[in-house]
This record gives sequence, structure tokens and C-alpha cells, in this order.
Amino acid sequence: MELRCLWCPRQWALWLLFVSYSCAFYIPGYSVKRYTDDESIPLLVNKIFSDHTQLQYAYYDLPFVCPPSGKTHGGSPFGSGHSVSLNLGEILRGDRIMTSDFELQMGKNVECQALCTAEVGRKDVKWARQLINEGYVAEWIVDNLPGATSFVTVDRSRKYYATGFKLGSRDLSPIDGKPHYYINNHFTIVIRWRSAPEGGKLIVGFEIYPKSIRAEDHVENGCPKQVHEHHDGLELYIPPNTSKLREMYPGSSYIPEDDGVDDGTTLKIPYTYSIYFKEDNSIDWSSRWDLYFSNQDDSSMTHWFAILNSLTISSVLGVAVYVIWGRTVQGDIKGRGDGAMDEAKLKARSAAKAKTLERKGDGLLDQGPDLERDADISSDDEGLEDVSGWKLLHGDVFRVPEYSGLLAPLVGSGMQLLFMTSGLLLLSCLGILNPSFRGGFVSVGMGLFVFAGLFSGYFSARLYKTFGGANWRKNTLITALFIPGLTFCLIFILNLFVWAQASSTAIPFSTLIGLLALWLLIQVPLVYIGSWYGYVRTAPWEHPTKTMSIARQIPPQPWYLHNTYGPVLTGLAPFAVLFIELLFVFKNLWQDKSGYYYVFGFLSAVSTILMVTVSQVTIIATYSQLCSENYHWWWQSFLTGGSSAFWVFAYCIWYYFFHLHITGFVSSLLFFSYSFLACAVYGLLTGTVGFLTAYAFVRRIYSGAKVD
Repeated sequence: MELRCLWCPRQWALWLLFVSYSCAFYIPGYSVKRYTDDESIPLLVNKIFSDHTQLQYAYYDLPFVCPPSGKTHGGSPFGSGHSVSLNLGEILRGDRIMTSDFELQMGKNVECQALCTAEVGRKDVKWARQLINEGYVAEWIVDNLPGATSFVTVDRSRKYYATGFKLGSRDLSPIDGKPHYYINNHFTIVIRWRSAPEGGKLIVGFEIYPKSIRAEDHVENGCPKQVHEHHDGLELYIPPNTSKLREMYPGSSYIPEDDGVDDGTTLKIPYTYSIYFKEDNSIDWSSRWDLYFSNQDDSSMTHWFAILNSLTISSVLGVAVYVIWGRTVQGDIKGRGDGAMDEAKLKARSAAKAKTLERKGDGLLDQGPDLERDADISSDDEGLEDVSGWKLLHGDVFRVPEYSGLLAPLVGSGMQLLFMTSGLLLLSCLGILNPSFRGGFVSVGMGLFVFAGLFSGYFSARLYKTFGGANWRKNTLITALFIPGLTFCLIFILNLFVWAQASSTAIPFSTLIGLLALWLLIQVPLVYIGSWYGYVRTAPWEHPTKTMSIARQIPPQPWYLHNTYGPVLTGLAPFAVLFIELLFVFKNLWQDKSGYYYVFGFLSAVSTILMVTVSQVTIIATYSQLCSENYHWWWQSFLTGGSSAFWVFAYCIWYYFFHLHITGFVSSLLFFSYSFLACAVYGLLTGTVGFLTAYAFVRRIYSGAKVD
């Protein structure tokens, strides 16, 4: 086994070349929709979301927007308010897509069209002000493109999009400093199109420019006068009912302005919209999503710096592994005799040292013959420095570890996660999984996870058989139910908190039943099939040495090899490889949800280097442990491989306090719970990689050593 090929410069160069192209390649969709003049274009409404909270809400669940009328538009068989069928990923990410009452016809500009006039009570006004204060934005969809707010770079050289538009704005009064909230009730919709070579028109851009216009500026047809001129905003404010408040607080010198009690008073909010179609031949249909990613171009050098940082760390560790393999391990195998002879020499050296202590007071003349023997023995000291280490463990190194019935299922689940993650990264680099495939990342990931139950069962059962286990069906049930069961229970408990908030982030009960059926009716049988093949049809992994009946005593260990300190310290190297790329992932997941993370080429490169680094760290830690005559490397290698998850979770805590502005108990609970779950999954995956690397390393070095 040659480890040096893992760091071959030619292979790294080819891999990075592939990454540089995969970063910018994606498949924008699977079908091109061509529109003819005056053809109806459906506008779908989805949800509202915020960077300051993890709770999302369906757009039509908001009491202060125009409710769906139920009328059909443009020959559609469905009326407004009809729910569009969603895939599993869309449901899990909180999408609630519905048809709307907006009427769009290709090429037909509309200066102003009244939508409705909503009457809102005090409680609903208060909630609208709260949502605006928390920075919520709404997401609409046209031709599978999310409605975007348009921005330009500081030097005005490039334009880019941010998904969604703000519900309203918040201003502070220059007189008393109190906040005033204004709701956006007029929407200027801009559809950018270009001609298709085969005929028809293609939509290449969907922009929304909202503004707030007070109700007094609207005329009889429902539209404001001079809609595109400056108007005062419509403030979300209902004067307090002072007479009722005095009745509620009799004799009180302080009367609150608003106690949230709904007394029947309403605020009228007229909603209108404008539509403009603009021809734009500078955007190809195949690259229409690029504007949603263009703000990531400025960070490309940082991604390359992250890869360079990762390669530097991996190279340093690679040199250490090369020294261990090329000089120490191969030197032990080639230059030394069998373990029994080395152990005899070690005993002779110990006896000689004892005699030396007994002769401590004798003269030099009396020590002549003994000095010659001491010189012969000391000449072998340099060659026997490591004899007291890993070679003396040939009879114990493959001793079955404690709790082997738990280690095998964990390794099986880790292989399941490794297959799923590798498949997702590969499909993302190839462009099959992209933002236009809404919810595709989660849906395909769930499918890969279920299918990978075959690999989970196989590796778990074969390792269980290697450990000498007899009840393989019990091991199968633990593998199929333990990790997925804990995950399902945690998500169900968190879902109860989200249900209480009436948020669309909550997973519907029917979807939970579907996930449960997917787990118990499909994944569990696949795990059983894999376990049957791995245990019944496949031989266990063979070990090059036999295990002695009496366990060897383990000498005192140095502090850095302790079960707690060792894995925590070794986890710093993989975390150093990953943390720069984690910054971009966290930014799109938690801090800037209106953008898209689509640099999976860089992420794949960093992930590959991460797996190599985890393997290197585990080899170094395992070899150090064996040289200290400690044969409990099974669990230690698993913990060493997954130890960087501790630092990733610590990084999540730091990011929460110093970068995020999350408000509310439920949102904070969701952040820490899902962060812990993600770190546990990551630790299980990297722990499995570390364990299998250490297992292969130990089998290889002991297969070359001659022992009795």
C-alpha cells in the first residue's frame, strides 16, 4: 500500500482544474417555457422569511395582504389560492407556493391595476409592524424565477439580485425618535425577456420594486394618482381608542397608547401593482440565474485562499505520515526480526540494566567483562527504541473493543452519510442540483440517504461479524433505527415549538407520516438486505495476527493521548481546513437567506482535502497510541476522526453571538438544535472515515511484521 499517491501533485492539479470549471457550471432547468404575445403568465406567491429569525410564514397566511379571491386567470383550471404540488425538499424548507390574483400577459404593460383593499384590525397591524421590524421579505415566483430586488456594486460595474422584497420600512421620527412603520402596498413588476431562436419569448429576469403609498392618494379606480411620482407612505397606525382605554384603566394617571385589544377599528390598505416588460438580449436563458450568484464573484479569491490553506495543512500532515510510513514503519518491518526475538532482546536489556544498578559501587577493574556485554547490548538500544511500542501489541491490537455492538452500527451509519454527501456534492458540481431545481438538494439527499441503507447494513454487519458477533439481526435493527430514530425524535420535538408559532417552517403532520413510512418501509428493509449480504454472504475481515487469551497491561499514557484531550487537540487540524469555507456556508444559511450558496466546486475540493486530513490525523494519532503500548485504538480512532465536530459546534456558538441577530426563543432553539444535529452528523461521517483509515493502517503494518 503506497500512501504517497494521495499527495501526488498531478492528481491535485487535475482535481483543482475540475473544481475551477464546476464552480460556474449549472443546469438552469429541465424545460424551456416559451411565451407568445398576450399569453398569460402565472405569478405564484410563496412565503416570507427573515435573516433575524428562523420562522417563516406562508404569504397568504398574513392577515394584512390581499386574500385569494378564488377566481381563475388566464385560462388556468385552478383559481387563486390553489396550492401548487411541492416535492419533499420544498415542504421541508418551508415553501408554501400558491396561485395568485395577479394578471400578467406577455408583452402587455400595465401602468396601474388595483388588486384589493384589505381591512386590518389592531392585532394584525401590530403583527405587521413586528414583521417589518424583524426585516421580513416576501418571495414571489414567475417562470420558476424568484422575484428579486435589484442591486448594483459600489463601482456600478455589475448588477446582482437578492431574492424577495421587503414587506415595508421603518423610520424614526425626527421629533420624538419613535419608530414609524410603513407597509409596501404598490408593486412595480418588471419582466425581462428575450426572443427565442425557435420563436416566442423567454423570461430571463423577474424584478419587483415595492413602495408605500398612503390611502388618501388613491382615486376611485383604486389606483394612486401619478403612481410613479413621490408619495407619502401608508403608516401602520390606528389611533388609540382613549375612551375605551379609560374605561379599562379607571383612576389611572397613565393611559397606554396601545394595549393590543381589538375594538373593531380597522385600517384600510389599498393594494395595487404595475407591470412592465423589457427586452434584454444581454442575458441568455441558460445564464439567467447568474445574477443571483454574481455577488459571490468577489469572494472567489477567498475560496481559493481556503483551498490553499487546506492544502498547506494537509501537506504538512502528509509529510508526517510519509515519515511514519517510509522510515519508521517500513524500517521496522524490513530491518528487524520477529516480535518474539525483539521482546527477548528487550528483556535482556532490562536485565543488563538491573545488573548495572547492582554493580553501582564496584570498581572499574571488577567490571571489565560486564562492560563488554553492556556495550553489546547498548549498541542495540537505538534499534530497539520502538520495540517497546507497536510491535509488542501484536497479540492485543485486534482485541475486540468494548461496546463493539455500538461501534459497528455507528460505522455503518457513517458510511450511509458518506455515500449521501458524496452523491450530493457530485450532482451539485455537475449542475444537476441547482437553485432552479427548487427543493432538489433536500429531496435528492433524502433519496440517497434511504438508498444508502444498503451500504450502512453491509459495513455494519461485516464489522459486527469481524468482532465475533452472533446476533446479526439485532445489529441490523440497531443500525436501521438508532441514528435515524434519534434524528426523527429531535425534529419532531422541535416541530412542536414551530407548530405553536403557526409557521410554515413546521413540517406538516402528513409529511411526518410520509417520512416515517419512508424510513420504516423502505430504508429498514434496505438495511436488512445489506446486513444479510455483509454477514451471511461475506467473510469477515481477516487480521494478520492472532489475539492472545490474556490481555496485555497498558502502561501509563502521556497526557496528550488521554481519551479526552487527545481527540479534542487532533480535531483542530481538520477544523482549520474547513473553517474558511464554513464562513460562506453559514452566511447563506443563517445571515443572508436572500442569496444562494452555489460554489459547490470549492466546497467539494475543501471536503476532499478535509477527508484526507482526517485520515492523516487519525494515522498519526493511532501510531502514537500504539507506540505507547495502548491497543484501545478502535474507539479512539473513531473519536479522533470526528473530533473536529466539537470545534465546528464551538464555531456555531461564536457565530451566533458575534454575527447573527436572531430574536426570539424559538428561533434560537432552532439554531442551536439544528447546529448540534448537523455537527453530530458531520462528526459521525468524519469519525467513520477516521476509523476505517486507522483500521486499514493497523492491518497493513501488522501484516508486514513477523511475529510468533
